[in-house]
Amino acid sequence: MAEPEPEPGDLAPQWRDLSNNVYGILHGHGDAAPIAVRFERHGWSSSSSSWYGYEVGTTWCELGLEPADGPDVLLNGVMDLSRFTDLAALLSRFGLSYTLELYDEEGDLLNELMHGRR
Repeated sequence: MAEPEPEPGDLAPQWRDLSNNVYGILHGHGDAAPIAVRFERHGWSSSSSSWYGYEVGTTWCELGLEPADGPDVLLNGVMDLSRFTDLAALLSRFGLSYTLELYDEEGDLLNELMHGRR
């Protein structure tokens, strides 16, 4: 029996069982709420995960956004490896400065991207 199609904003079944493979820092944006709103405006799901944290997602990516001790927001989650540059382009479109890292299933660094000031 085929898996049902995910709802918009729900992570596709093939990515659900992966360990986190994307990590990042959104530099100089200590509040995760406005970042979650930006994702939501682009069709991603968004929900509060803690007092100050959020989870955002789409069919190819699910991310946790948590404020760090300082001016940054930490990002981590799971995503389709082939869409890494799509995530980076979206963060750039949001006007965010970031560092992103993508890892394979063995924990080896596959790609690292930086944008904006640090």
